[in-house]
Amino acid sequence: MNNKIIREYPNSFDLPYRIKRLGDISHNLWWVGNPDVARLFKEVDALKWRQSNHNPIVMLRTVEKAKFEDLIKDRYFLNRYDQIVRDFDAYMSRKDTWFNQNYPNNCGDKIGYFSFEYGLHESLMVYAGGLGILSGDHLKEASDLGLPLVAVGFVYTYGYFSQHITEDGWQEAHNIEINFDDMPIVALYDEIHEPIKISIELPGRTLWARLYEIQVGRVPLILLHTNIPENNPQDRQLTDKLYISDPELRISQEMLLGIGGLRALQRLGHDPAIFHMNEGHSAFLTLERMSQLMNSEGHSLDEAREIVKRSSIFTTHTPVPAGNDEFPTWLIDKYFANYWGNLGLNRDQFMNLAKIQTDWSDEVFSMPVLALRLSDYRNGVSKLHGEVSRKMWNYLWPETAAEEVPISYITNGVHTGTWVARRLADLFIQYLGVDWKEHLDDPSMWARVDAIPDSELWQVRIHLKRKLVSYMVARARDEWGNDHVHPVQTVASGVLLDPLALTIGFARRFATYKRANLLFRDYERLMKIVTNEEQPVQIIFAGKAHPADEPGKRLIQEVYRHVKNSRNGGRLVFLDDYDMDMARHLVQGVDIWLNTPRRPREASGTSGMKAGLNGTLNFSVLDGWWAEGYNGKNGWAIGDDTYYDNQDLQDEADALSLYETLENEIVPLYYTKRSADGLPGDWIERIKECIRTVAPQFSMTRMVKEYTTELYHPCWLTANEDASNKDEVK
Repeated sequence: MNNKIIREYPNSFDLPYRIKRLGDISHNLWWVGNPDVARLFKEVDALKWRQSNHNPIVMLRTVEKAKFEDLIKDRYFLNRYDQIVRDFDAYMSRKDTWFNQNYPNNCGDKIGYFSFEYGLHESLMVYAGGLGILSGDHLKEASDLGLPLVAVGFVYTYGYFSQHITEDGWQEAHNIEINFDDMPIVALYDEIHEPIKISIELPGRTLWARLYEIQVGRVPLILLHTNIPENNPQDRQLTDKLYISDPELRISQEMLLGIGGLRALQRLGHDPAIFHMNEGHSAFLTLERMSQLMNSEGHSLDEAREIVKRSSIFTTHTPVPAGNDEFPTWLIDKYFANYWGNLGLNRDQFMNLAKIQTDWSDEVFSMPVLALRLSDYRNGVSKLHGEVSRKMWNYLWPETAAEEVPISYITNGVHTGTWVARRLADLFIQYLGVDWKEHLDDPSMWARVDAIPDSELWQVRIHLKRKLVSYMVARARDEWGNDHVHPVQTVASGVLLDPLALTIGFARRFATYKRANLLFRDYERLMKIVTNEEQPVQIIFAGKAHPADEPGKRLIQEVYRHVKNSRNGGRLVFLDDYDMDMARHLVQGVDIWLNTPRRPREASGTSGMKAGLNGTLNFSVLDGWWAEGYNGKNGWAIGDDTYYDNQDLQDEADALSLYETLENEIVPLYYTKRSADGLPGDWIERIKECIRTVAPQFSMTRMVKEYTTELYHPCWLTANEDASNKDEVK
């Protein structure tokens, strides 16, 4: 096959030659993890930058030519522009990356990374929540460290929904069509300028997907899209939205991701040595690899199975059986009856690859079970989640003790450049060193945070809180002209908040196990805390419920009704349409990051890591990452590590701990222990301890290095053994 590829951007800009490289930089998401670049784009046109949702492509396309002419006369702007261009070119051409220095023999061994969603930037709505944010951060860090990684996913017509909260607190989901011309997306064509497509077989028809590409620094992200004329109306919907509930559409999506994703890589000339499945959605990839090994390379079933297992990595993110992806066996019959013969299997043999009996349904075909059985490298996403996963999947290894089940863990992390506040990064340059970004996982470097003067650190923290309040006021002003906004909703959107008052943030997906309503268990006690005129407490809520999650939507409604209650004096807030931009403002701007999952239901969580990086103190149940991160001095714990059989008792105990800690520790520490110059010295010491401990231990740098040393490199070794012995095996 001729693999010549022509890459064409659907958009171009009429930029003066002197600043034409702004176009190149806008089309590579390297800029997202570099706050100085975002600042430069903002200086082009601050209003259009905000109106475009910080999308440089939209902004550059709409800025008046006269504005560009002014910029090329601005020496200060040009100096910053030239430096950023030099930084970008040096980054893209760099050869002495961490990976090249430590794994020179694996530079040609690509990693195929598969995920259902990627949270790269708020203007690219191809993500829904934590899984996507983690995937996006993983790609950015893989690029920073120089890993030979190529990623696969979908580009959606609508992406995840836009949320509107009605006057009575009900979540409305609005789907907004994505304009590909507004994205840093590359259309891929072949040598005769035909769009590059791949296909897979579905019952009675062929499904086609067009291929696109987004460049994330050095890492290419291959995206599949089915809304093209070659497909029937139903199949064109497959890449409309994330997480379609209809089981037939969902299995078609997952076949396209796994089977079609592999074919997309091959069509574009990528030949990964190993494959990383981020959750079980792409597990059909293992079957397609086996089929190709058997039918194209002549391997037996057992040989193909071993080759696939020895070169596959599976990361599970789900701590409860009911949360796993699975399909009824009748659906597998319908979609794979013509496929299992490719593997030399009959129906029962094929079903037995992943068939399980659940407590809540008949026999099902489990995607994580398929991935677990066809991967030799498996991991959870925190230490506690590793323990939970080994117990949950122990039955797949019935003769093995739970603690010996072969599922390890690598705790999640966050991409520092994406989530750190620019003002704070400036302090890090001054006191940690100009090369601080080269040592993000080094605790000894972060120990230098002690050298930051308390007054300077506190000044930045107050600035970030003022910035958050200004952000909320600007959102409320934008909404004020909407006839559907009641004045009470405007008050509920944060316009009355005081940037000097203790402010708590709770922002995440609204699922019932995350217990957003735990704060309200003793409403009168909470009101005494919130409305104390001398020591007021403000609480900001944000988050979406899945459109099909009725209990989650009712939870939002319950919280919103409390927020609207005039008794709280406007100190309770609910911000609708939670996205990455709002997340940045919140994790950087609040004083306390609240997390109340029902232990041990939180696999990891990463929002608290982003908060801690910015000096926002965590106040959380000892679940997920915080069970590892909390040291008694860098935040606060809600409850302890007790396991409860009775959920009501657990809620009561955790609520009591929450109130007592707020009343007796957090509020007094913030308000009363002030120095002569008004600085809360003990609070600032906790901020420093928080940054000192959270920033290195929960950086994406540490995480991706661990994936490389503990999973990717061992997987390469076993995969390369198979490759070198290929002729003998055959």
